Amino acid sequence: MATALGAQAANPTPPAATTAAAARAQRPALVPSVPAARGAVTAPARPASAPAAAVAPAAAVDAGEPAIRGYAVPIGGALKADNEEVWQRIVNLAGGKGARFVVFGTASEDPEASAKQVVDLLQRRGAVAEALPVAPRFSWVDLNKVVRDPALIAKVKAAKGVFFTGGLQERIVDVLQPGGQSTPMLEAVWDVYRRGGVVAGTSAGAAIMSTIMFRDAPSIMNILKGRFADGKQVDRGLGFVGPHLFVDQHFLKRGRFGRMIPLMMAKGYKIGLGVDENTAAIIRGDEIEVIGDRGALVVDLTEARSDPAVSAFNVQGARISYLEHGDRYHLRARSTTPSAPKLRGELHDAESPNFRAYYTEDVFNLDMLGDSAISNAMTRLIDSYRKEIKGLAFDVLPRANDPLADLGFLFRIYKGSDSLGWSTEEFGGEQFTVANLYLDISPVKLPMPLYGNWTPPRPPAAAQQSAAPASAPQ
Repeated sequence: MATALGAQAANPTPPAATTAAAARAQRPALVPSVPAARGAVTAPARPASAPAAAVAPAAAVDAGEPAIRGYAVPIGGALKADNEEVWQRIVNLAGGKGARFVVFGTASEDPEASAKQVVDLLQRRGAVAEALPVAPRFSWVDLNKVVRDPALIAKVKAAKGVFFTGGLQERIVDVLQPGGQSTPMLEAVWDVYRRGGVVAGTSAGAAIMSTIMFRDAPSIMNILKGRFADGKQVDRGLGFVGPHLFVDQHFLKRGRFGRMIPLMMAKGYKIGLGVDENTAAIIRGDEIEVIGDRGALVVDLTEARSDPAVSAFNVQGARISYLEHGDRYHLRARSTTPSAPKLRGELHDAESPNFRAYYTEDVFNLDMLGDSAISNAMTRLIDSYRKEIKGLAFDVLPRANDPLADLGFLFRIYKGSDSLGWSTEEFGGEQFTVANLYLDISPVKLPMPLYGNWTPPRPPAAAQQSAAPASAPQ
């Protein structure tokens, strides 16, 4: 498919029918879904409680764009040296043993050490890797010349894989695309990618995959409160995944769905991919595959809407799916295919007469932006009789004189008629796939400070009188 929805492939083939559709077809009370025509964009099924579609899905193919045969591999950061699956997969995608890689330590505070570590890890898996001296921290390097150096550019073009280390993503963009203008070295990277090579990056190297990225946005609450601007918190990325897919990293660990959705809505994105730490997403053509230790979140705003009358950020009907190791997401069909072990495991379908939930109690989360809070809520809800889970996000220690100190946000995650889950225990701990839950975010007022000194409640006056000693007889 064209970069309208991700990296291009020469002959994209959307799935004939989604696994979710097949599962729904077995429900006694539901009408079986009709498979989409080959190559067509399928609109997601809407739950009874979800809003009507506000904007139609983006076109699947942008005319005139050259086909991209390569693989974009955003890694969510904190990639461990012993994550054999991710490291070996990157090498194998580039051709296996003997595949040539160039490594950019551009984003790093210590680019020499960071690049050397990646070179060693790639070579340990059979690659032939070399670090390039392209980094602002190399004070002895003239960056304006090095990105035009014919010898270095020739090394990039001869490679089958390119790897960007972590650090500050603005360093990568400012060096390879200063002022929004592509350099010969960036064009060489694109040449590798278009010819079928691999462009991988961890942390900062994942952030640059979108055409728009977060440049410097440490506070998620500030993004929710609308405090972001182009050139400061937000900037241009390098766009390897195309103009219609937004990518973010350290995603579940740091609760970054709270910043992804406001930016997506502000910039018109309909699909977002958040990759967690020690996890990679392999993007090629129509398909995203998740591998590694943790998981990824897909955010679909195709049917989401916002109330402009509310004077703070809000969204209703954002569609969210959680994927783990081996799961795939199909961009054209907006559909999830669980891994084979999940399909052999347990199906969680609240509308099935055979559904037996594990969780029965209600839950309210006081920190929805906490470590893996969103994925934990989703897996808990799909294996529950409950219809929804709610939670809050707010500034516990707001800045002095902050006019929005008491602005918080209520998160409501809820099921629709197309909500399904799969789980397996084949690998020891339980692994989940959750497709098509829905999310509303609403502004709420929280009193500040949230707490004070405890004062015991005074008993009612009648109780005080009855407890008083009787008066002495006259």
